Amino acid sequence: MTLNEQIAELRERVRQQRPLIHHITNFVVMNDTANVTLHIGGLPVMAHDREEVAEMVAMAGALVLNVGTLSPDWIEAMLIAGKRANELGIPIVLDPVGAGATSLRTASNRRLLEELRVAVVRGNSGEIGALAGMGGVVKGVEAVVEADDPVAAAQALAQQYQTVVAVTGKRDIVTDGSRVLAIDNGHEWLKTLTGTGCSATTVIAAFTAVERDYVLAAAAGLACFGLAAELAAPQAHGPASFKVAFYDAIYHLSAEQIRAGVRVTSLSDDQSIAVAR
Repeated sequence: MTLNEQIAELRERVRQQRPLIHHITNFVVMNDTANVTLHIGGLPVMAHDREEVAEMVAMAGALVLNVGTLSPDWIEAMLIAGKRANELGIPIVLDPVGAGATSLRTASNRRLLEELRVAVVRGNSGEIGALAGMGGVVKGVEAVVEADDPVAAAQALAQQYQTVVAVTGKRDIVTDGSRVLAIDNGHEWLKTLTGTGCSATTVIAAFTAVERDYVLAAAAGLACFGLAAELAAPQAHGPASFKVAFYDAIYHLSAEQIRAGVRVTSLSDDQSIAVAR
């Protein structure tokens, strides 16, 4: 089975299993990420109170931790939910929004990485570079200076915390510290909307809920997300119409479109990969 065929199969698996994705996420993106979860085929829940997160996450297929609108109480809720997820073998996807912008954000993300077993970290090059100590400057929540070497930074962070790291940008990178995949799907109009990185994190989480090879799951999620943007762009006249077309494209994304349009390359051997399963 080729990699594109595997990704198409995973996308159908998400639709069939309809995993619950538990989000402890920021106020800016809650509605968008809930809708993207539905459109990709999952079920969203946004629950962040410390009194219920352990019970809620026990029902989930994956847990998203997103520090976009950060507070100490939310970090404690994330730790409670994350430790319960670890006990139950439920994958955690961390979105380190704004890591490197303030000491609180950087320290909070490192605390989550140190105290929890995180399946995937999804961030931009500045955030990943800052967490890895390899360059990267973040202003607000946007990377204004990229990591000196995004692949090396992602590999270093993956090795340090025994996790999978997904760096999103013009070319997305996914690595577990040794395997390195590059995803070349996407469109520049994604940068015109707030919350697209957070939405990409949500799609990755839906794929981790149905696939325990987290390198494959993260690459599949980003490839489908980027391909939907490519399919939506010709229907749009600006950011607002692009958002509507993009959501429709995620919802309607077919196995045929995935098999024909996904572009994933292994940087380990510089050849397109086909994995037998």
